Amino acid sequence: MGQSPTEDESGAPERPEGPEDATTSAPGEQGTGEPAAQAPGAGGPAAEGSTTEAGPGTPDAAPDTDDETPYEPRVRAYEQRRVVGTVATPRTPDATAAPTEAIPAVSSAGTADPAGAASGPSGDAGDPLGGLSGDGAPSRWPKVLLGVGVGAVVLAGLYVGAQWYVADTVPPGTTVAGVDIGDLPTEEATAALDEGLSPRAAEPITVRAGDATSTLDPTEAGLTLDAAATVDGLTGFSLSPARLVEHIGGGGEVAPVVDVDQGALASSVAAVGESLAVEPVDGTVRFVDGEPAATEPVDGTQVVPDAAGDAVVDAWLVTSGPVELPTEAVPPAIDQADTDAALAEAEQVVAAPVVVEVGGQNPELPQRVLARSTSFAPQDGALEARFDGDRLTSAIVERTNDLLREPDDAHFEFSGGEPVIVGGQTGTTLDPEQVSGAVGPAALSADQRTAEVELVEEDPENSRASLEELGVQEVISEFSTPLTSEPIRTKNLIRGAELVNGTLVKPDETFSLVDTLSPIEVSNGYFAAGVVNNGIHSDAIGGGLSQMATTTYNAGFFAGFDDVEHRQHSYWFSRYPAGREATIYVGSIDMRFKNDTPYGALMQSYVSGGRLHVRIWSTEHYDVEASDSGKQEIVPTKTVDLSSNPDCEPYSGGQDGFAITVYRKVYLDGDLVKDESDFWRYKPDDAVTCSGGGEEED
Repeated sequence: MGQSPTEDESGAPERPEGPEDATTSAPGEQGTGEPAAQAPGAGGPAAEGSTTEAGPGTPDAAPDTDDETPYEPRVRAYEQRRVVGTVATPRTPDATAAPTEAIPAVSSAGTADPAGAASGPSGDAGDPLGGLSGDGAPSRWPKVLLGVGVGAVVLAGLYVGAQWYVADTVPPGTTVAGVDIGDLPTEEATAALDEGLSPRAAEPITVRAGDATSTLDPTEAGLTLDAAATVDGLTGFSLSPARLVEHIGGGGEVAPVVDVDQGALASSVAAVGESLAVEPVDGTVRFVDGEPAATEPVDGTQVVPDAAGDAVVDAWLVTSGPVELPTEAVPPAIDQADTDAALAEAEQVVAAPVVVEVGGQNPELPQRVLARSTSFAPQDGALEARFDGDRLTSAIVERTNDLLREPDDAHFEFSGGEPVIVGGQTGTTLDPEQVSGAVGPAALSADQRTAEVELVEEDPENSRASLEELGVQEVISEFSTPLTSEPIRTKNLIRGAELVNGTLVKPDETFSLVDTLSPIEVSNGYFAAGVVNNGIHSDAIGGGLSQMATTTYNAGFFAGFDDVEHRQHSYWFSRYPAGREATIYVGSIDMRFKNDTPYGALMQSYVSGGRLHVRIWSTEHYDVEASDSGKQEIVPTKTVDLSSNPDCEPYSGGQDGFAITVYRKVYLDGDLVKDESDFWRYKPDDAVTCSGGGEEED
């Protein structure tokens, strides 16, 4: 039986290091890994190898065989073992033992016993280690967690270091639009992209919508490769695990970064979209061989601008073939329902003839006429039947007898040498618009196929009233020239005067002598007479009509009218005023003047008293003064021998050549409104056996 230790001795056995050297727990408790504190006066340490403990306050007590506690092996402090067996009932303290301070018991739940007795989970109230058993025991988890934290910091450092190591290098195996830039530093990768993609970036982009293709210029479309931004997206420091994985496992294909000018892109896409658009086909209805036929409507297509722009940007540099642009359907204006409705109307048009009631007659328009006169045109999203009024009018007139009466134009005739107005009666006609407005509804009707049409009056082009307003009431100018002794030439002048006589020149109209006399041929009453043809005096149809030109020109000259066109003869003939005469040649030379007065000008022409006369009837408007310079620079005639010409005929010669200027001053209400001069040089009319020159009529 051992003695209680003194205060100088240790009250607990030396604690070995490590969890396997923990002290034995009291029966019914879990080991804590720490020896229980010994109360003052308690017994000393148990003998080594002892299987029991002395009860509190009972030093050197012998084991009680009746309350013996089973042997418990020593366990690790962090193991949670279930306690096996019972704990001996505490004994009464020995009276000889030193007084001890009661230690409150701690329950397995960690609560103190108010009675001051310590009670373990098995009811052992006398175990001084009972309060440190169970959840209250010291734990090693803080150390474990500390170790884990230190490890995490080390791993994080290694991770960050790895990211820094690969930050300036493109992951291996990385390609951009087919250009390999793997394992290249930032600057080299950027240069490689510029070199590899710049040629491709300058090429036109082929785009396709449906079956149509076109191209657009990437520069004009505002597309620019940003090689630096592309590489920046693959390099640089990042904490993303994906970046490190790419460097370990290898990268892949990466889309290039493209800078886009949205305004330029939209403009280019809109332009190419117009060329790729497919117009919708409207439904149509027409008649084929008198039978109605329809053309089915077809949807069109158009490029969707925003989506097309995105497609171009996404495909640029990475797609070798044409870029498919998204499209949308464009419905036709005339759809199937509209076409079917028009076809039904067309079938009704040719279902039966239409009878027209007009002027007491009843012509019938057969189906073939109705079919030729009917068409269908788009109108407000539908096909509208249109009826050709002119064609229907002609068909009605052809199927009637003397239905219409032509109007009689009023015109001037000379009676007693003075102009009088004759004619001017109205006629009857059909108004094509009224005809179509009556026949159309009848043709579209299933039961009422009769159309009533009214005859309408038709005024003549020149009414009596309109001619009266022209002021043709007095002779404002007249001129005459002497006839020659050649009768055939005079016949031509008589015919020419008949054609000129009664010609009305309205205000602002231009008179043409060639138009008035044409055609100058035998069928129009002309004969062959003398002319000057290429300088040779010969015969031609209408010879002598140049005298008609000279006489009419002078009448217009003294009326004050504007001189539009005239040309003098090459040689001067003494029957004409020098410098103030004219010739004509169909196709090249004409005599024209313009009536620039507010009144009508009625031409009167006739042959009488050996002279050709031309008068102009109107209202006096201008005052005219005429003069000339007289003959100047005279060139005498001579004789020319042209006997080598097989067509030559001897000619006795004519007038000398000379130059002359004609002047005209025209006044209106005393004011000079026209001040004109006309210079001309005549050739000498040499005597020849044969001669050459320009072709002229005389």
